[in-house]
Amino acid sequence: MKMPSKTLCACMALALLCANAAFGEVEELTSVKIGETTYGARADERGPIGGGQGYTGGVTKGDYVVKDLDDLLDALAKARAGQIVFIPGETEIDLTTRIYIEQLVLEVPARVTLAGERGNNASRGALLTSDALKTPVMIRAGGPDVRITGLRIQGPCAKRYLDHHRRAFGPGGGGHAYYYKFPTSDGITTRHPGLEVDNCEISAFAHAGIALGQGDGHRIHHNFIHHCQYNGLGYGISHDRASSLIEYNRFDWNRHSIAGTGRPGCSYVARNNVELGESLSHCFDMHGGRDRKDGTDIAGTNIEIYSNTFRAAPPAVVIRGVPEEKCDIHRNWFVRHGQPEQAVRAGAKTRVHDNAHGTEHRVVP
Repeated sequence: MKMPSKTLCACMALALLCANAAFGEVEELTSVKIGETTYGARADERGPIGGGQGYTGGVTKGDYVVKDLDDLLDALAKARAGQIVFIPGETEIDLTTRIYIEQLVLEVPARVTLAGERGNNASRGALLTSDALKTPVMIRAGGPDVRITGLRIQGPCAKRYLDHHRRAFGPGGGGHAYYYKFPTSDGITTRHPGLEVDNCEISAFAHAGIALGQGDGHRIHHNFIHHCQYNGLGYGISHDRASSLIEYNRFDWNRHSIAGTGRPGCSYVARNNVELGESLSHCFDMHGGRDRKDGTDIAGTNIEIYSNTFRAAPPAVVIRGVPEEKCDIHRNWFVRHGQPEQAVRAGAKTRVHDNAHGTEHRVVP
């Protein structure tokens, strides 16, 4: 149903992403109301989409307060369930040499919180960084119910490396053996349930900003995740046999902002997220059996994608097989896709309905 433009202007409700100029962010339209229905992403009572200034769920103190790497390692070794390891203000901790020489990984014990204060008193948040291209894992959850909050986590690989991918997989190339001679990197990883990552800025990881290997009950919310775009990999959030709730995040300059291997048990709910406009490939993904070459057409178990705003030009969602249960895609705003087939590519057991398309806000039932 297409509504007259003047009617749309009268009924449109603006949902603004409040941002702080100190973060280099801008005010942005994230949703549109057409009739009685809102399409796209809206912030919740905890603060702006993407976190930062105005986020109410932040941490401002801890059981251990650290200002350098040795203090941080000592605190993580001592921290027990329920405790907080806190890195104040704009503290910068460079992990490069220890990762390069010692293969250092910051391991956060079960039920421990590693926190900075991003957004508190205009703080950008403490920075954990590595320039070593071979940064297999920067932060690993050592058990269930770990929380990572209020930090800037910056990896070594913000580039796409398109030429390397062409050499590896083009005519006469060396394929995967050649491609994987170039090292990759992960920001936060877990194989345990209940990981929470909130109010962080995560960037520049070749494989994934957040890699969910196993476990359920993961919550990834109010983060800004960008420049994870190494061609062939490049995921903001990746899933293997894991399930998660992904909400109120801002994404930009990733290859896929959300991706999954598609193995049984691989599931996610994505809602109230915003794709800001640049993406190397489709934004939200689920691999199928043909990608894994396992003789099936399975593309995950259960996928729900609703109330998101997509501003990037490539397709918004690609489901590369058939989910075991279902994939439901609705109430999204596909800003640069005038037709449903431009926005979503999928097959059986995927239902695409009641989304808004284009700047004229055409609704497709």
